[in-house]
Amino acid sequence: MSDGYDPDFLGIPLPLPSPEQPTTRLDYPRFSVLLDEQRRFASVTGVVIDGAGLLDLARTGEWRLDPRVPAESQAGPEVYSRNDLDRGHLVRRRDPGWGATDEAREATEATFFYTNAAPQAAGFNQSKELWLGLEDHVLAYAEATDQRLAVFTAPVLAADDPPYRGIRVPLRFWKIAAWRQGETLAAAGFVLDQSDLVDTRQGLVVSPLGAFRTFQVPITDIAAEAGIDVGPLVEADTFVRRGLRPVAARELRNLDDIEL
Repeated sequence: MSDGYDPDFLGIPLPLPSPEQPTTRLDYPRFSVLLDEQRRFASVTGVVIDGAGLLDLARTGEWRLDPRVPAESQAGPEVYSRNDLDRGHLVRRRDPGWGATDEAREATEATFFYTNAAPQAAGFNQSKELWLGLEDHVLAYAEATDQRLAVFTAPVLAADDPPYRGIRVPLRFWKIAAWRQGETLAAAGFVLDQSDLVDTRQGLVVSPLGAFRTFQVPITDIAAEAGIDVGPLVEADTFVRRGLRPVAARELRNLDDIEL
């Protein structure tokens, strides 16, 4: 089952964001990855989530390379060995795990391809836990309608990301969640910043004194920084109120700070 991201899942057409740079599209069960083979990371991922059918499955699956693209085009196990970097899921393991049990398990296990990973500083703090819980929070908000989400996530592949073991470590990650509000599309955009944690000037140092910082930001800012065309998501942004002055990024301390 490799159906990939479904642009009609919400009942309102919502295409996968399109990067400026060339990418290779890889379809998996209920999600897709647009892989930048030069950077060896995804520049876009997109997953569809049926909140009403989500299953609580035991964690199964092992990290592996995707045989459809050359190994040298993927940031594989050598990036994460003997250091303080986690293999951070872009599409979360549980997000495509809905519907029939066998299909849900196949979908969750597919999230363990290295094409769906990017390095994140190890260890949890409140900000990283907040980042990991964003989809759950937006899904809970969307339950008043049809309990369906489309979520797009990727690292910002910046030219000045620090070099390490043949890759450049992304310092910022973006996420856009979209759902249906009545007959219209709604969306919210977020950025995770790990700049204060990662220092590759002397090998790799993950600072115990730094912190992940999570922000809600205008989706148009994400599009500009990440170099992607997000289509109708800009007009659907719940964080931007039409007719008012431009909205600045807001650092999130807890889920109550999110504007939906």
